[in-house]
Amino acid sequence: MHLDVVDLRNFYYRTGLGRAAQRAIRDQITSLWPEAKGQTVAGYGFAVPLLRPYLEDARRVVGLMPGPQGVMPWPAGMLNVSVLCEETLWPLDTGSVDRLVVMHGLETSDNPTALLEECWRVLGPGGRALFVVPNRAGLWSRRDATPFGFGRPYSLGQLEAQLKLNRFVPERHVAALFQPPSHRRFWLRTGPMWEKAGRRISNYYAGGVLMVEASKQIYAPTRPGLPAAVRRPLRVLEGIGIAEPALTGRSQPG
Repeated sequence: MHLDVVDLRNFYYRTGLGRAAQRAIRDQITSLWPEAKGQTVAGYGFAVPLLRPYLEDARRVVGLMPGPQGVMPWPAGMLNVSVLCEETLWPLDTGSVDRLVVMHGLETSDNPTALLEECWRVLGPGGRALFVVPNRAGLWSRRDATPFGFGRPYSLGQLEAQLKLNRFVPERHVAALFQPPSHRRFWLRTGPMWEKAGRRISNYYAGGVLMVEASKQIYAPTRPGLPAAVRRPLRVLEGIGIAEPALTGRSQPG
């Protein structure tokens, strides 16, 4: 079940807790991907708050929003780059994306396997995808007051296993949202301190969200019948240079 785009917009852009969450997750992403000069960057679900650092230098930025969620124009005051799309049919060419961010997309999908297939399709050779999901061991997945309290939370092992089953190779992982999911002023004011302390203490156990970077697994191409042909090599040259046996049992001409 997808969240409504209006609720997501109101949380991330109109509440102090949402702005703090946006900042904490975006800081982790920019530490993994400092720049994307000349690259195509796409975000699926409600990932647009995380894409702003790449608007200036990226060749192209696209915000993909699923139909059941709804779409909003983004970024404000600039040319719109967001588009409404089917969950498993994106308006992007195969292999055209260099960097892909998925947030509020995988855990709320009715068909996560098909969604991951579409992620795999659009990702280009050498590209990287970053999946941001609620941490089932964290506090944020237990609070309905935030978008991370909806859908299926993941453990790190569950997320990596699902990615491997869908032809992705997990490369590295980080966490974010170590501050409590509270709108109280004290927790909001001390949020940056909690984020810094949390990163030193634990890489994923205490964070509200897990973030796994993955690459596209590509197998060597095969041709039907090739193994059999190798096992049964042609014997065109066999027999050359070997004398035929002499005839026996017949009289020789006189």
